[in-house]
Amino acid sequence: MKKKVYFKTFGCRTNLYDSQVMMSAMKDYEITHNESEADAIVINSCTVTNGADTHVRTYISGVEKSHNKAKIFLTGCGAHTKGESLLKEGRVHGVFGQSEKQKIDTLLKTEQPFYDPGDLNHIDDTVVNEFVGKSRAFIKIQEGCNFRCSYCIIPYVRGDARSMDEEKILEQISTLALNGFGEFILTGTNVGSYGQDRRSSLARLMKKMSQIRGVRRIRLGSVEPIQISDEFKEILDEPWLEKHMHIALQHTAPQMLKLMNRRNVYKQDRELFEFLASKGFAIGTDFITGHPGESEELWSEAMQNARELPLTHLHAFTYSKRDGTPSATMKPEVNGKVAKERLHEIESLVQEKNLAFRKSFSGELDVLIESYKDGLYHGLDQHFNKIVVDSKEDLVGNWINISKYEVREDANYACI
Repeated sequence: MKKKVYFKTFGCRTNLYDSQVMMSAMKDYEITHNESEADAIVINSCTVTNGADTHVRTYISGVEKSHNKAKIFLTGCGAHTKGESLLKEGRVHGVFGQSEKQKIDTLLKTEQPFYDPGDLNHIDDTVVNEFVGKSRAFIKIQEGCNFRCSYCIIPYVRGDARSMDEEKILEQISTLALNGFGEFILTGTNVGSYGQDRRSSLARLMKKMSQIRGVRRIRLGSVEPIQISDEFKEILDEPWLEKHMHIALQHTAPQMLKLMNRRNVYKQDRELFEFLASKGFAIGTDFITGHPGESEELWSEAMQNARELPLTHLHAFTYSKRDGTPSATMKPEVNGKVAKERLHEIESLVQEKNLAFRKSFSGELDVLIESYKDGLYHGLDQHFNKIVVDSKEDLVGNWINISKYEVREDANYACI
């Protein structure tokens, strides 16, 4: 009888993909979705903030308190920042980097505690044929980042930007489309940099993807404003492209953007966002509050700029000091309570903007139903907005068009 392995994934879509690679590569073990029956637990960790590190430690503590005898293995970005200390403390049996994940069977069989950080120049060549328990498929198209934003630890744990082989990506999408997947989310550390090392581009890849039979909708992970090129703008009216773009700003006050060593310029960002909004796009962004040097005056400027932007979605968090980054030594620091207040302020603003966007939209919603919970179906429309559906039919995994629905604060609701 095969031993059972439980996967616990923290963080971004890239980690979700990496966990799927490990599941696909396992041959000598059985996957379990019940942590208590696992012989081994693989934690795919995130280290983008101190909070992310804390979540991993808290999870490990929970496993220890439950007296679970499973061996714990740590991978992901946290393997590079916290792996050695957790191994020395005896809290994990093994630590391995992302480049080693295809050797998962061998790693799980290792009797002695080990630390294998792997290679930061590695690029995946795995073809994932299935996504367990998912209606959408995550496709990793690149790894690493050449940007060196002053606050960010990720380039140090993921390496420089490098693109996956185009033929491998298209092969994977063709296989998944044959297996019934219609929506594909392109993910990576810095998705918009795809192709720069291969004389290709993100737009070119997406055009080729769209020609594969069965591909209905393509979504993107976060891209940088400067990566929305003229070539990319040519595909904005394509029916297969999501009507939602997530474009990372991190801030809107020009002085703060300089402190953060960002490459975007607010005036150009605003012009781009207004152009996308005119095309009917919902627009999300990343935002950091409380970065060193963020004075009350600069915060007021940032909020004023944010009010002017046609934003509908937000991934915001308070600044988290990461040792080894330039921001870690910057002064003056911002009080944590103030940073949280600012976070809530911009979150409330974008929630209002999202509600207004949904109320103003009068067309049909093109929805992929992903799950069933408490008697209701849940999915996402073409604008990456949640919709909750009451139906007597089994809708999980189905595409539906909804013309009549009620707009509420938390989501859109429909009965069919």
